Amino acid sequence: MASQDAAPKLYAAQEPIFPKRVKGPFRNFKWALMIFTLGVYYITPWIRWDRGPSLPDQAVLVDLANRRFFFFWIEIWPHEFYFVAGLLIMAGLGLFLFTSALGRVWCGYACPQTVWTDLFYTVERWIEGDRNARLRLWKQKWDFRKWRLRVTKWIVWLLIAVATGGAWVFYFADAPTLLRDLLTGQAAFVAYATVGILTATTFIFGGFAREQICIYACPWPRIQAAMMDEHTITVAYRDWRGEPRGKGKKRREMAEAAIESSRLAGPTIRGTEPGATSAPEVEAPGDCIDCMACVNVCPMGIDIRDGQQMECITCALCIDACDEIMDKVGKPRGLIDYLALTDEANERAGNTKVPVMRHILRPRTLIYTALWSAIGVGLIVALFIRSEIDLTVAQVRNPQFVTLSDGSVRNTYDIRIRNMTAADATFRIGLTSDDVLRVDLEGSQDLMVEVPADETLLQRVYVIARPEDAASGRERTDFRFWVEEFGTEERAFGDTTFFGRGQQ
Repeated sequence: MASQDAAPKLYAAQEPIFPKRVKGPFRNFKWALMIFTLGVYYITPWIRWDRGPSLPDQAVLVDLANRRFFFFWIEIWPHEFYFVAGLLIMAGLGLFLFTSALGRVWCGYACPQTVWTDLFYTVERWIEGDRNARLRLWKQKWDFRKWRLRVTKWIVWLLIAVATGGAWVFYFADAPTLLRDLLTGQAAFVAYATVGILTATTFIFGGFAREQICIYACPWPRIQAAMMDEHTITVAYRDWRGEPRGKGKKRREMAEAAIESSRLAGPTIRGTEPGATSAPEVEAPGDCIDCMACVNVCPMGIDIRDGQQMECITCALCIDACDEIMDKVGKPRGLIDYLALTDEANERAGNTKVPVMRHILRPRTLIYTALWSAIGVGLIVALFIRSEIDLTVAQVRNPQFVTLSDGSVRNTYDIRIRNMTAADATFRIGLTSDDVLRVDLEGSQDLMVEVPADETLLQRVYVIARPEDAASGRERTDFRFWVEEFGTEERAFGDTTFFGRGQQ
Protein backbone atom coordinates (compact mmCIF):
# COMPACT_ATOMS: atom_id res chain seq x y z
CA MET A 1 0.00 0.00 0.00
CA ALA A 2 2.82 2.33 0.89
CA SER A 3 4.53 1.71 -2.44
CA GLN A 4 1.35 2.67 -4.33
CA ASP A 5 1.12 6.02 -2.51
CA ALA A 6 4.76 6.92 -3.07
CA ALA A 7 5.24 10.34 -4.69
CA PRO A 8 6.63 10.33 -8.21
CA LYS A 9 10.29 11.26 -8.65
CA LEU A 10 10.99 14.87 -9.50
CA TYR A 11 14.14 13.98 -11.42
CA ALA A 12 14.31 12.00 -14.63
CA ALA A 13 17.66 10.90 -15.98
CA GLN A 14 18.52 12.07 -19.48
CA GLU A 15 17.77 9.55 -22.18
CA PRO A 16 20.54 9.61 -24.82
CA ILE A 17 19.36 10.61 -28.28
CA PHE A 18 21.12 9.49 -31.45
CA PRO A 19 19.45 11.20 -34.42
CA LYS A 20 19.74 9.44 -37.73
CA ARG A 21 21.15 11.22 -40.76
CA VAL A 22 18.44 12.37 -43.15
CA LYS A 23 18.33 13.95 -46.60
CA GLY A 24 15.81 16.39 -47.93
CA PRO A 25 15.06 20.05 -48.63
CA PHE A 26 14.70 21.05 -44.98
CA ARG A 27 17.97 19.32 -44.08
CA ASN A 28 19.67 21.11 -46.97
CA PHE A 29 18.26 24.41 -45.76
CA LYS A 30 19.60 23.72 -42.26
CA TRP A 31 23.03 22.93 -43.73
CA ALA A 32 23.05 26.19 -45.67
CA LEU A 33 21.91 28.23 -42.68
CA MET A 34 24.41 26.56 -40.36
CA ILE A 35 27.30 27.29 -42.75
CA PHE A 36 26.13 30.88 -43.17
CA THR A 37 25.64 31.65 -39.45
CA LEU A 38 28.88 29.98 -38.37
CA GLY A 39 30.75 31.71 -41.21
CA VAL A 40 29.41 35.10 -40.17
CA TYR A 41 30.27 34.47 -36.52
CA TYR A 42 33.83 33.27 -37.06
CA ILE A 43 34.87 35.52 -39.98
CA THR A 44 33.29 38.89 -39.13
CA PRO A 45 35.94 40.01 -36.56
CA TRP A 46 38.64 39.58 -39.22
CA ILE A 47 37.06 41.89 -41.79
CA ARG A 48 39.06 45.13 -42.09
CA TRP A 49 37.50 48.56 -42.71
CA ASP A 50 39.56 51.70 -43.29
CA ARG A 51 38.13 54.58 -41.24
CA GLY A 52 41.20 56.82 -41.20
CA PRO A 53 44.38 57.02 -39.14
CA SER A 54 42.75 57.77 -35.76
CA LEU A 55 40.03 55.16 -35.85
CA PRO A 56 40.08 51.34 -35.57
CA ASP A 57 40.15 49.44 -38.86
CA GLN A 58 38.00 46.50 -37.73
CA ALA A 59 34.66 46.37 -39.54
CA VAL A 60 32.62 45.25 -36.51
CA LEU A 61 33.99 46.28 -33.13
CA VAL A 62 32.41 46.79 -29.71
CA ASP A 63 34.93 49.19 -28.17
CA LEU A 64 33.92 49.06 -24.51
CA ALA A 65 37.00 51.02 -23.36
CA ASN A 66 35.94 54.06 -25.41
CA ARG A 67 32.23 53.22 -25.27
CA ARG A 68 31.84 53.00 -29.05
CA PHE A 69 30.27 50.52 -31.42
CA PHE A 70 31.64 50.29 -34.95
CA PHE A 71 29.62 48.55 -37.65
CA PHE A 72 31.32 49.00 -41.02
CA TRP A 73 30.84 52.71 -41.88
CA ILE A 74 28.54 53.37 -38.90
CA GLU A 75 29.93 54.54 -35.57
CA ILE A 76 27.55 54.59 -32.60
CA TRP A 77 28.49 56.89 -29.71
CA PRO A 78 27.29 56.46 -26.11
CA HIS A 79 24.66 59.21 -26.43
CA GLU A 80 23.28 57.39 -29.50
CA PHE A 81 22.39 54.23 -27.64
CA TYR A 82 18.89 54.59 -29.01
CA PHE A 83 20.22 52.99 -32.20
CA VAL A 84 21.17 49.87 -30.24
CA ALA A 85 17.87 49.96 -28.37
CA GLY A 86 16.04 50.25 -31.68
CA LEU A 87 17.89 47.25 -33.11
CA LEU A 88 17.05 45.19 -30.02
CA ILE A 89 13.38 46.15 -30.32
CA MET A 90 13.47 45.17 -34.00
CA ALA A 91 15.03 41.82 -33.08
CA GLY A 92 12.26 41.22 -30.54
CA LEU A 93 9.52 42.18 -32.98
CA GLY A 94 11.15 39.99 -35.62
CA LEU A 95 10.96 37.03 -33.25
CA PHE A 96 7.32 37.83 -32.49
CA LEU A 97 6.57 38.05 -36.22
CA PHE A 98 8.25 34.79 -37.21
CA THR A 99 6.87 32.91 -34.22
CA SER A 100 3.35 34.13 -34.91
CA ALA A 101 3.60 33.20 -38.59
CA LEU A 102 5.82 30.10 -38.61
CA GLY A 103 6.11 28.89 -35.02
CA ARG A 104 9.53 28.05 -33.63
CA VAL A 105 11.56 28.67 -36.77
CA TRP A 106 14.15 30.51 -34.68
CA CYS A 107 14.60 27.46 -32.46
CA GLY A 108 14.66 25.03 -35.34
CA TYR A 109 17.10 26.80 -37.64
CA ALA A 110 18.98 29.81 -36.23
CA CYS A 111 19.22 29.53 -32.42
CA PRO A 112 22.91 29.21 -31.40
CA GLN A 113 22.06 26.17 -29.27
CA THR A 114 20.52 24.47 -32.31
CA VAL A 115 23.35 25.44 -34.67
CA TRP A 116 26.18 24.29 -32.40
CA THR A 117 24.35 21.14 -31.32
CA ASP A 118 23.79 20.32 -34.99
CA LEU A 119 27.50 20.88 -35.64
CA PHE A 120 28.45 18.62 -32.72
CA TYR A 121 26.03 15.93 -33.97
CA THR A 122 27.73 16.13 -37.37
CA VAL A 123 31.16 15.62 -35.80
CA GLU A 124 29.80 12.74 -33.74
CA ARG A 125 28.35 11.12 -36.84
CA TRP A 126 31.62 11.45 -38.75
CA ILE A 127 33.63 9.82 -35.97
CA GLU A 128 31.27 7.25 -34.47
CA GLY A 129 28.96 6.51 -37.40
CA ASP A 130 25.24 6.91 -37.93
CA ARG A 131 22.48 6.09 -35.46
CA ASN A 132 22.83 2.31 -35.22
CA ALA A 133 26.63 2.45 -34.87
CA ARG A 134 26.36 5.06 -32.11
CA LEU A 135 23.72 3.03 -30.34
CA ARG A 136 25.96 -0.02 -30.38
CA LEU A 137 28.90 2.02 -29.16
CA TRP A 138 26.79 3.48 -26.35
CA LYS A 139 25.78 0.03 -25.09
CA GLN A 140 29.13 -1.73 -25.41
CA LYS A 141 31.74 -1.84 -22.67
CA TRP A 142 34.62 0.63 -22.49
CA ASP A 143 37.38 -0.94 -24.57
CA PHE A 144 40.23 0.60 -26.56
CA ARG A 145 38.06 1.33 -29.61
CA LYS A 146 35.37 3.06 -27.58
CA TRP A 147 37.94 5.18 -25.74
CA ARG A 148 39.64 6.07 -29.04
CA LEU A 149 36.42 7.19 -30.69
CA ARG A 150 35.15 9.06 -27.65
CA VAL A 151 38.41 10.89 -26.97
CA THR A 152 38.74 11.83 -30.64
CA LYS A 153 35.22 13.20 -30.62
CA TRP A 154 35.76 15.15 -27.39
CA ILE A 155 39.00 16.69 -28.74
CA VAL A 156 37.24 17.92 -31.89
CA TRP A 157 34.34 19.26 -29.79
CA LEU A 158 36.84 21.05 -27.56
CA LEU A 159 38.61 22.64 -30.54
CA ILE A 160 35.27 23.91 -31.82
CA ALA A 161 34.42 25.22 -28.36
CA VAL A 162 37.76 27.05 -28.07
CA ALA A 163 37.27 28.59 -31.51
CA THR A 164 33.78 29.67 -30.47
CA GLY A 165 34.94 31.33 -27.27
CA GLY A 166 37.92 32.86 -29.03
CA ALA A 167 35.82 34.32 -31.82
CA TRP A 168 33.57 36.07 -29.31
CA VAL A 169 36.36 38.10 -27.64
CA PHE A 170 37.61 39.26 -31.05
CA TYR A 171 34.49 41.38 -31.35
CA PHE A 172 35.69 43.52 -28.42
CA ALA A 173 39.28 44.28 -29.47
CA ASP A 174 41.45 44.38 -32.56
CA ALA A 175 41.36 40.73 -33.62
CA PRO A 176 44.97 40.24 -34.92
CA THR A 177 46.43 42.08 -31.92
CA LEU A 178 44.30 40.18 -29.41
CA LEU A 179 45.12 36.84 -31.04
CA ARG A 180 48.83 37.56 -30.73
CA ASP A 181 48.38 38.61 -27.09
CA LEU A 182 46.34 35.49 -26.33
CA LEU A 183 48.97 33.21 -27.82
CA THR A 184 51.88 34.97 -26.09
CA GLY A 185 50.18 35.20 -22.70
CA GLN A 186 49.97 39.00 -22.79
CA ALA A 187 46.21 39.40 -23.07
CA ALA A 188 44.10 40.72 -20.20
CA PHE A 189 42.74 38.25 -17.66
CA VAL A 190 39.16 39.06 -18.67
CA ALA A 191 39.94 37.85 -22.21
CA TYR A 192 41.20 34.48 -20.96
CA ALA A 193 38.27 34.21 -18.54
CA THR A 194 35.74 34.95 -21.30
CA VAL A 195 37.32 32.41 -23.65
CA GLY A 196 37.35 29.82 -20.85
CA ILE A 197 33.72 30.34 -19.88
CA LEU A 198 32.45 30.26 -23.46
CA THR A 199 34.58 27.23 -24.24
CA ALA A 200 33.13 25.35 -21.28
CA THR A 201 29.51 26.32 -22.00
CA THR A 202 29.82 25.48 -25.70
CA PHE A 203 31.45 22.12 -24.96
CA ILE A 204 28.86 21.15 -22.34
CA PHE A 205 25.72 22.66 -23.89
CA GLY A 206 26.45 21.52 -27.45
CA GLY A 207 28.05 18.18 -26.66
CA PHE A 208 26.22 16.83 -23.62
CA ALA A 209 23.23 18.93 -22.48
CA ARG A 210 21.86 19.35 -26.05
CA GLU A 211 18.05 19.09 -25.98
CA GLN A 212 18.05 19.49 -22.20
CA ILE A 213 18.93 23.18 -22.63
CA CYS A 214 15.93 23.68 -24.93
CA ILE A 215 13.53 21.81 -22.68
CA TYR A 216 14.58 22.92 -19.19
CA ALA A 217 16.90 25.96 -19.39
CA CYS A 218 15.45 28.06 -22.20
CA PRO A 219 12.34 30.14 -21.40
CA TRP A 220 11.48 30.70 -25.04
CA PRO A 221 9.29 27.56 -25.50
CA ARG A 222 7.00 28.86 -22.74
CA ILE A 223 6.95 32.45 -24.01
CA GLN A 224 6.23 31.57 -27.61
CA ALA A 225 2.93 29.93 -26.75
CA ALA A 226 1.48 33.42 -26.25
CA MET A 227 2.51 34.38 -29.79
CA MET A 228 0.97 31.42 -31.60
CA ASP A 229 -2.64 30.82 -32.54
CA GLU A 230 -4.65 28.40 -34.63
CA HIS A 231 -3.35 29.97 -37.86
CA THR A 232 0.34 29.60 -37.01
CA ILE A 233 2.19 27.30 -39.38
CA THR A 234 4.02 24.56 -37.51
CA VAL A 235 5.16 20.97 -38.00
CA ALA A 236 2.25 18.56 -37.56
CA TYR A 237 1.13 15.02 -38.40
CA ARG A 238 -1.94 14.41 -40.55
CA ASP A 239 -3.39 11.74 -38.31
CA TRP A 240 -6.65 11.74 -40.27
CA ARG A 241 -4.62 10.42 -43.16
CA GLY A 242 -2.02 8.31 -41.37
CA GLU A 243 -4.16 6.46 -38.80
CA PRO A 244 -4.66 3.66 -38.03
CA ARG A 245 -0.99 3.06 -38.42
CA GLY A 246 0.61 -0.34 -38.80
CA LYS A 247 3.43 -2.22 -40.42
CA GLY A 248 4.36 -5.69 -41.62
CA LYS A 249 1.99 -8.51 -40.70
CA LYS A 250 -0.25 -6.26 -38.61
CA ARG A 251 -0.73 -3.91 -41.55
CA ARG A 252 -1.58 -6.78 -43.90
CA GLU A 253 -4.10 -8.13 -41.41
CA MET A 254 -5.71 -4.70 -41.09
CA ALA A 255 -5.98 -4.36 -44.86
CA GLU A 256 -7.45 -7.87 -45.23
CA ALA A 257 -9.98 -7.20 -42.46
CA ALA A 258 -11.01 -3.93 -44.09
CA ILE A 259 -11.48 -5.65 -47.44
CA GLU A 260 -13.53 -8.41 -45.85
CA SER A 261 -15.63 -5.85 -43.98
CA SER A 262 -16.19 -3.95 -47.18
CA ARG A 263 -17.26 -7.10 -48.96
CA LEU A 264 -19.78 -7.96 -46.25
CA ALA A 265 -21.09 -4.40 -45.91
CA GLY A 266 -21.67 -3.80 -49.55
CA PRO A 267 -20.59 -0.66 -51.42
CA THR A 268 -19.44 1.25 -48.30
CA ILE A 269 -16.84 0.22 -45.79
CA ARG A 270 -18.65 1.60 -42.79
CA GLY A 271 -21.91 -0.12 -43.65
CA THR A 272 -24.23 2.68 -42.57
CA GLU A 273 -26.49 2.77 -45.58
CA PRO A 274 -30.04 1.49 -45.16
CA GLY A 275 -30.35 -2.11 -46.13
CA ALA A 276 -26.68 -2.85 -45.95
CA THR A 277 -25.57 -6.08 -44.43
CA SER A 278 -24.71 -5.73 -40.75
CA ALA A 279 -20.96 -6.22 -40.30
CA PRO A 280 -18.30 -5.06 -37.88
CA GLU A 281 -16.79 -1.72 -38.92
CA VAL A 282 -13.12 -2.08 -39.80
CA GLU A 283 -10.96 0.81 -40.97
CA ALA A 284 -8.40 0.38 -43.67
CA PRO A 285 -4.82 1.09 -42.55
CA GLY A 286 -3.69 4.67 -42.93
CA ASP A 287 -0.65 5.91 -44.81
CA CYS A 288 1.63 5.72 -41.75
CA ILE A 289 3.56 2.45 -41.89
CA ASP A 290 4.91 3.00 -38.35
CA CYS A 291 8.53 2.86 -39.53
CA MET A 292 9.66 5.31 -36.79
CA ALA A 293 11.74 7.26 -39.31
CA CYS A 294 10.32 10.55 -38.02
CA VAL A 295 11.29 9.63 -34.46
CA ASN A 296 14.75 8.37 -35.36
CA VAL A 297 15.80 11.64 -37.01
CA CYS A 298 14.35 13.96 -34.37
CA PRO A 299 17.10 15.78 -32.39
CA MET A 300 14.63 16.23 -29.52
CA GLY A 301 13.72 12.54 -29.40
CA ILE A 302 9.96 13.08 -29.65
CA ASP A 303 7.25 11.44 -31.75
CA ILE A 304 5.46 14.15 -33.73
CA ARG A 305 2.57 11.73 -34.25
CA ASP A 306 1.64 12.27 -30.61
CA GLY A 307 0.60 15.84 -31.48
CA GLN A 308 1.98 19.26 -30.64
CA GLN A 309 4.64 19.14 -27.93
CA MET A 310 6.67 21.79 -26.17
CA GLU A 311 9.89 19.93 -27.02
CA CYS A 312 9.34 20.25 -30.78
CA ILE A 313 11.65 22.90 -32.27
CA THR A 314 10.01 22.59 -35.74
CA CYS A 315 13.30 21.76 -37.46
CA ALA A 316 11.24 19.74 -40.00
CA LEU A 317 13.73 16.88 -40.25
CA CYS A 318 10.80 14.53 -39.57
CA ILE A 319 9.14 15.92 -42.71
CA ASP A 320 12.19 14.99 -44.80
CA ALA A 321 12.31 11.52 -43.26
CA CYS A 322 8.60 10.86 -43.74
CA ASP A 323 8.56 12.18 -47.31
CA GLU A 324 11.41 9.83 -48.17
CA ILE A 325 9.43 6.88 -46.81
CA MET A 326 6.24 7.95 -48.59
CA ASP A 327 8.17 8.02 -51.87
CA LYS A 328 9.40 4.47 -51.25
CA VAL A 329 5.93 3.05 -50.47
CA GLY A 330 4.25 4.96 -53.27
CA LYS A 331 2.15 7.29 -51.10
CA PRO A 332 1.81 11.05 -51.55
CA ARG A 333 4.14 13.26 -49.56
CA GLY A 334 2.96 15.49 -46.72
CA LEU A 335 1.88 12.97 -44.08
CA ILE A 336 4.01 15.13 -41.77
CA ASP A 337 4.04 18.72 -42.94
CA TYR A 338 3.94 22.37 -42.00
CA LEU A 339 0.30 22.91 -41.04
CA ALA A 340 -1.97 25.25 -39.13
CA LEU A 341 -4.44 23.90 -36.59
CA THR A 342 -7.30 25.19 -38.73
CA ASP A 343 -6.12 22.93 -41.55
CA GLU A 344 -7.16 19.86 -39.62
CA ALA A 345 -10.91 20.57 -39.64
CA ASN A 346 -10.69 21.87 -43.19
CA GLU A 347 -8.92 18.81 -44.56
CA ARG A 348 -11.03 16.36 -42.54
CA ALA A 349 -14.05 17.89 -44.26
CA GLY A 350 -12.46 17.10 -47.60
CA ASN A 351 -11.78 20.70 -48.58
CA THR A 352 -8.72 21.81 -50.46
CA LYS A 353 -5.65 22.94 -48.52
CA VAL A 354 -5.59 26.59 -47.50
CA PRO A 355 -2.66 28.44 -49.14
CA VAL A 356 0.20 29.12 -46.77
CA MET A 357 0.13 32.87 -47.43
CA ARG A 358 -3.45 33.07 -46.19
CA HIS A 359 -2.23 31.75 -42.83
CA ILE A 360 0.73 34.11 -42.74
CA LEU A 361 -0.98 37.32 -43.88
CA ARG A 362 -3.36 38.10 -41.05
CA PRO A 363 -3.84 41.13 -38.74
CA ARG A 364 -1.38 40.02 -36.08
CA THR A 365 1.52 39.45 -38.47
CA LEU A 366 0.71 42.59 -40.43
CA ILE A 367 0.83 44.67 -37.23
CA TYR A 368 4.18 43.13 -36.27
CA THR A 369 5.48 43.83 -39.77
CA ALA A 370 4.27 47.43 -39.70
CA LEU A 371 5.88 48.10 -36.29
CA TRP A 372 9.12 46.41 -37.35
CA SER A 373 9.25 48.40 -40.59
CA ALA A 374 8.40 51.70 -38.89
CA ILE A 375 11.24 51.32 -36.38
CA GLY A 376 13.65 50.26 -39.12
CA VAL A 377 12.77 53.25 -41.30
CA GLY A 378 13.03 55.56 -38.29
CA LEU A 379 16.52 54.28 -37.46
CA ILE A 380 17.68 54.67 -41.06
CA VAL A 381 16.35 58.22 -41.25
CA ALA A 382 17.93 59.09 -37.88
CA LEU A 383 21.21 57.62 -39.07
CA PHE A 384 21.35 59.76 -42.18
CA ILE A 385 20.21 63.06 -40.63
CA ARG A 386 22.34 62.91 -37.49
CA SER A 387 24.95 65.61 -37.03
CA GLU A 388 28.67 64.86 -36.83
CA ILE A 389 29.05 67.20 -33.88
CA ASP A 390 27.13 66.98 -30.65
CA LEU A 391 26.77 69.07 -27.52
CA THR A 392 25.50 68.24 -24.04
CA VAL A 393 25.21 70.75 -21.22
CA ALA A 394 25.28 70.07 -17.45
CA GLN A 395 24.90 72.93 -14.99
CA VAL A 396 27.07 72.98 -11.87
CA ARG A 397 24.52 73.52 -9.09
CA ASN A 398 26.73 73.63 -6.04
CA PRO A 399 26.46 76.55 -5.71
CA GLN A 400 23.60 77.31 -8.08
CA PHE A 401 24.98 80.85 -8.74
CA VAL A 402 27.73 83.10 -7.46
CA THR A 403 27.48 86.87 -6.87
CA LEU A 404 30.71 88.58 -7.95
CA SER A 405 32.29 91.65 -6.28
CA ASP A 406 30.75 94.03 -8.83
CA GLY A 407 27.24 92.59 -8.25
CA SER A 408 27.19 90.42 -11.37
CA VAL A 409 25.67 86.94 -11.14
CA ARG A 410 27.61 83.98 -12.51
CA ASN A 411 26.45 80.45 -13.35
CA THR A 412 28.83 77.59 -14.14
CA TYR A 413 28.29 74.85 -16.76
CA ASP A 414 30.17 71.80 -17.99
CA ILE A 415 29.64 71.23 -21.69
CA ARG A 416 30.77 68.22 -23.69
CA ILE A 417 31.59 68.75 -27.36
CA ARG A 418 31.80 65.59 -29.47
CA ASN A 419 33.72 65.72 -32.69
CA MET A 420 32.43 62.63 -34.50
CA THR A 421 34.45 63.30 -37.67
CA ALA A 422 37.76 61.75 -38.70
CA ALA A 423 39.61 65.12 -38.58
CA ASP A 424 40.54 67.58 -35.82
CA ALA A 425 38.14 70.53 -35.62
CA THR A 426 37.92 73.98 -34.05
CA PHE A 427 34.65 75.05 -32.46
CA ARG A 428 33.32 78.45 -31.43
CA ILE A 429 31.08 78.54 -28.38
CA GLY A 430 28.24 81.03 -27.88
CA LEU A 431 24.75 81.36 -26.51
CA THR A 432 21.37 82.59 -27.66
CA SER A 433 19.08 84.40 -25.23
CA ASP A 434 16.55 87.24 -25.08
CA ASP A 435 18.56 88.67 -22.18
CA VAL A 436 22.06 90.13 -22.18
CA LEU A 437 24.31 87.35 -20.98
CA ARG A 438 28.08 87.07 -21.34
CA VAL A 439 29.93 83.80 -21.77
CA ASP A 440 33.54 83.03 -20.72
CA LEU A 441 35.52 79.85 -21.18
CA GLU A 442 37.88 78.43 -18.61
CA GLY A 443 41.36 78.49 -20.15
CA SER A 444 40.36 80.32 -23.33
CA GLN A 445 40.02 84.01 -24.22
CA ASP A 446 38.48 83.82 -27.67
CA LEU A 447 35.63 81.37 -27.10
CA MET A 448 37.37 78.88 -29.42
CA VAL A 449 38.31 75.31 -28.51
CA GLU A 450 40.11 72.51 -30.33
CA VAL A 451 38.60 69.02 -30.33
CA PRO A 452 40.66 66.15 -31.77
CA ALA A 453 39.13 63.78 -34.30
CA ASP A 454 36.70 61.24 -32.84
CA GLU A 455 37.12 62.70 -29.35
CA THR A 456 34.98 64.38 -26.70
CA LEU A 457 36.08 67.63 -25.02
CA LEU A 458 34.85 68.56 -21.54
CA GLN A 459 34.89 72.35 -21.22
CA ARG A 460 33.92 74.48 -18.21
CA VAL A 461 31.93 77.56 -19.19
CA TYR A 462 30.80 80.61 -17.17
CA VAL A 463 27.69 82.65 -18.00
CA ILE A 464 27.50 86.10 -16.40
CA ALA A 465 24.69 88.65 -16.04
CA ARG A 466 25.65 92.20 -15.06
CA PRO A 467 23.82 93.88 -12.16
CA GLU A 468 21.76 96.06 -14.54
CA ASP A 469 20.67 93.05 -16.63
CA ALA A 470 17.21 91.66 -15.91
CA ALA A 471 18.52 88.09 -15.79
CA SER A 472 20.61 88.86 -12.68
CA GLY A 473 17.49 89.65 -10.63
CA ARG A 474 15.23 87.06 -12.22
CA GLU A 475 14.94 83.61 -10.68
CA ARG A 476 15.20 81.66 -13.97
CA THR A 477 16.15 82.61 -17.50
CA ASP A 478 16.15 80.02 -20.26
CA PHE A 479 18.78 80.22 -22.96
CA ARG A 480 20.60 78.01 -25.46
CA PHE A 481 24.26 77.13 -25.83
CA TRP A 482 25.57 76.48 -29.32
CA VAL A 483 28.84 75.33 -30.79
CA GLU A 484 29.78 75.95 -34.40
CA GLU A 485 32.51 74.16 -36.28
CA PHE A 486 34.99 76.73 -37.57
CA GLY A 487 34.89 77.01 -41.35
CA THR A 488 31.46 75.40 -41.65
CA GLU A 489 27.96 76.35 -40.69
CA GLU A 490 27.22 73.15 -38.82
CA ARG A 491 26.02 73.79 -35.30
CA ALA A 492 24.92 71.80 -32.28
CA PHE A 493 22.65 73.14 -29.56
CA GLY A 494 21.97 72.53 -25.88
CA ASP A 495 19.17 74.20 -23.89
CA THR A 496 19.65 75.08 -20.23
CA THR A 497 18.71 77.67 -17.56
CA PHE A 498 20.43 80.66 -15.96
CA PHE A 499 19.63 81.18 -12.24
CA GLY A 500 19.62 84.75 -10.88
CA ARG A 501 19.11 86.16 -7.39
CA GLY A 502 15.31 85.97 -7.70
CA GLN A 503 13.49 87.16 -4.56
CA GLN A 504 16.62 87.31 -2.44
